[in-house]
Formats: sequence, C-alpha cells, structure tokens
Amino acid sequence: MKNKICELFGIEFPIIQGGMIWCSGWELAAAVSNAGGLGLIGAGSMRPELLREHIKKVKKATSKPFGVNLPLLYPQTDEHIQVIIEENVPIVFTSAGNPKKYTSILKEKGIKVAHVIANSKFALKCEEANVDAIVAEGFEAGGHNGFEETTTIALIPSIRPITKTPLIAAGGIGSGQAMLAAMALGADGVQVGSRFVASTESSAHQLFKEKVIAAQEGDTKLSLKELVAVRLLKNNFRDQIDKAYNENATKEELIALLGKGRAKKGMFEGDLDEGELEIGQVSANIHKIKSAKEIIEDFMHEYREALSSLEEL
Repeated sequence: MKNKICELFGIEFPIIQGGMIWCSGWELAAAVSNAGGLGLIGAGSMRPELLREHIKKVKKATSKPFGVNLPLLYPQTDEHIQVIIEENVPIVFTSAGNPKKYTSILKEKGIKVAHVIANSKFALKCEEANVDAIVAEGFEAGGHNGFEETTTIALIPSIRPITKTPLIAAGGIGSGQAMLAAMALGADGVQVGSRFVASTESSAHQLFKEKVIAAQEGDTKLSLKELVAVRLLKNNFRDQIDKAYNENATKEELIALLGKGRAKKGMFEGDLDEGELEIGQVSANIHKIKSAKEIIEDFMHEYREALSSLEEL
C-alpha cells in the first residue's frame, strides 16, 4: 500500500501503534513493525536508561522502522531526547506539550517527528514547528485526551483543510472499517492504541487485557481534566474520582487522590480495583486478545472489504 504515511516512515501499511504508557514496550513495537506497521516504544513510563534498553532490544528484534512516543510533560524529557539521539532512533512521536521545543533539535539529527494534537489551534502550531506528520486525536481515545471533547469524525475534517502536512487519525480506530472512514475524511493513516493494548505482545498486565476485552459500551469515561485528561474504565478508583467531583473537590484534592504510580498499579501490575485503567471507547468493540500480526492482518482485510463494498455502491 502506497501513500504519504507509508512513504514518510518507510512502512508497508499506514498503521501506527500508539505509544501507550505501561503497555508499549519493545516487544509490541517490534511485533508491529515486523508486521508492516510502525511500532512505537512508549517512553512515558520509562526512565532514560530503561528507554535505552528497550531501544536496543527493538533493534535486535526488527530491521524495520520503529519509533519512540515521548510525552513532553515529564521532568526527564531532556534526558530521554539525549538517549533517542544517541541510539539513532529514526522516528519520534511527541505529545502533551509544545511541538516547537524539540522538533528542530530532533530533525537536525535526521529524526522524523510527528506530534499529537486534539484541536486546530495546535495543528497550526505543528505546521509552524515544521513537524513531518500531525496526529489528530479525538475524544474517543484513552490517554492524554483533548479538553474540547471533539470526536475524531469531527476533528479530521476540521484539520485537513488547514494543513498540507501528512495527517494521522487517532481515537476510536479499532478496525479496518474505521481506518477507511478516517481516510475518507482526509487522514493519510491511523494511529491505533486500545486494540494493541489487547495484544499478546503488549506489556499490559493480563488482567488488564481481559478487563479491556470485557468492556461494554459506556464503561469508559473522560476524567481528570484538571490534571491530564484521560479516559478511564469503570472500577473502584474511578468511583472515588466521581465521588470527589460530586463533592466539588479541588485540584489539590484530586492530585492527592490520584497519588503516584496509579497507572502502573492498574495497567502494568493488574490492580483492577485501585489502579488507573486508561483505555479508549473502542474497547467495547474488542473481544479477543490477538497477536500484533493478526491485528494488522485483520485491519487490512477489513479495510479492503469495506472499500470493495463502497465501490459496489
């Protein structure tokens, strides 16, 4: 398949694996890249030296392009950038921050840069920063969501007319049909998170994976906008968050309730009661844990079938 995203990143299919905190280690990134997509290591949950270790392992596991997803809101970001440069990582997806801060530094080293945004204002900032690709992430997504609550189906048509930069749709993309829909709206490719959480190679805890495939419509809710907006699966911790909101909790009280390590506790260690369980709305459509290779094969089969059906119309 040939298009802007495939050509930009040197991949077979325009499918980017989300760099999800606690779920996207070297094994998943390598498996996605080997299957023809673009695998990303999720650096948000890693100290710099652990990131270096994962990068080295990916290089041994695949000869194909891979990248690192780097949220810009952590105190060790400068150190992460240095590791990425030293290890000659070819592609970086940045998020949760200003794209101008590191894009020129990375591009000077020959690294391709994509940045994740959730509104038109920041899409234009990406243009100004000269990123290589823009990821437009809608309200349906799991992690680091937009404050505006704009859905993907509304966001892509808003951004496509104002930029010529290759555009990647994210949020609610869990099938080949959804990929085709996003591309019909103007996206050049898709970023897939939740579907890859429920993969055999994901570093998420098995109990969390099983919780994801058991999710029903309405089981997720966007929360914690005052801190970092995330979509959470219903559990005891989320009930505590809802109760705090009902009691008009202050930002400081929400910070205290969240504490430290809550996401690791839930997604990586498997505490389904007290952990933070970040996942997208599309979890309600995920019913089986599959390998990354199977997921990408499913996507492309569904995409081609859906395209054929539309052509018949």
